[in-house]
Amino acid sequence: MLFTLDPEQIAIADMAREFSDARIAPHALEWDEKRRFPVDVLRAAAGLGMAGIYTREEHGGSGLSRLDAALIFEALATGCPCVSAYLSIHNMCAWMIDAYGDDAQRAKWLPPLMRMDVLSSYCLTEPGSGSDAAALSTRARREGDVYVLDGQKQFISGAGNADDFYIVMARTGEAGSRGISCLVVEGGTKGLSFGANERKMGWNAQPTRAVIFAGARVPVANRLGAEGDGFRIAMSGLDGGRLNIGACSLGGGQAALDKALAYMRDRKAFGKRLDEFQALQFRLADMATELECARTFLWRAAASLDAKAPDATRLCAMAKRVATDTGFKVANDALQLLGGYGYLADYGVEKIVRDLRVHQILEGTNEIMRLIVARGLVER
Repeated sequence: MLFTLDPEQIAIADMAREFSDARIAPHALEWDEKRRFPVDVLRAAAGLGMAGIYTREEHGGSGLSRLDAALIFEALATGCPCVSAYLSIHNMCAWMIDAYGDDAQRAKWLPPLMRMDVLSSYCLTEPGSGSDAAALSTRARREGDVYVLDGQKQFISGAGNADDFYIVMARTGEAGSRGISCLVVEGGTKGLSFGANERKMGWNAQPTRAVIFAGARVPVANRLGAEGDGFRIAMSGLDGGRLNIGACSLGGGQAALDKALAYMRDRKAFGKRLDEFQALQFRLADMATELECARTFLWRAAASLDAKAPDATRLCAMAKRVATDTGFKVANDALQLLGGYGYLADYGVEKIVRDLRVHQILEGTNEIMRLIVARGLVER
């Protein structure tokens, strides 16, 4: 296995970092403060192929690998982890259409998704079923050529715009994972409504709402795969989603480390620059080392998913846990190095800490990641 990027991958990462530096980083604090969802910037990213990073080229995507995607999301997250994380969700939804849709579904839905004319959301979590996703209660009752959908999804990122596009896991059959199907609910569907935009600790540059179905009529033609395939489809999407959110955590942690380094070069104490104190140098060295270790392992997990290796799910769970814990810890350590200034909004580090905290919860909590890994060990 090579541990260096090839010239094309370096160019991909550089392109994403340049976009982040120019279009995301200068505005991230304002978006956070005003709770602004920067759809115009997301559409500009789509113009560079970042709305369908691993959607196949023949279906309008960029046809890149999961490793390439990790490089892109890390680079974008140096500007704003929240914006990068939403783009990763959109990519996951587009990939699910590409991977599990039929020709008619791909022809209908992928072109607007690739342009981000339509924004997508992934609807799995419910008020009463978070980690226990197979216990979801949103129900889709078939009536001829439509499903009648009733229930509620919770904590749905990006929800609430008129033209949104929702990939929804709903119960069409028996209790448990085998009774779940995957439906696409298009914006404007009668019976589809939304809760208030949640007030959150972080992730303020994207809306988070409940998505509510009250007799929403969804064509059977909007089902991805067969009845009962939904849980399998949902879980397959999460493998890549976990890599993406891990990459966003690394980007946020790297940005926090960079801010700490810049601050320590300028700030003096006891007649010396802060970066001249050996104790603080050791702390910086540990932060950089921890990020590099997590990054290297995330790349390995991404390569395993690209290769469809039998241990890919386990490695993705491991990588998600390590990368999100590491990114948050490094950002929190960076805040400490800035002292009181780290606690001020103007320096940007406290925003990164707030944004990265939720990464240890979403796409499966890190406790669930440990459960996935442990089951693989004890069931051998």
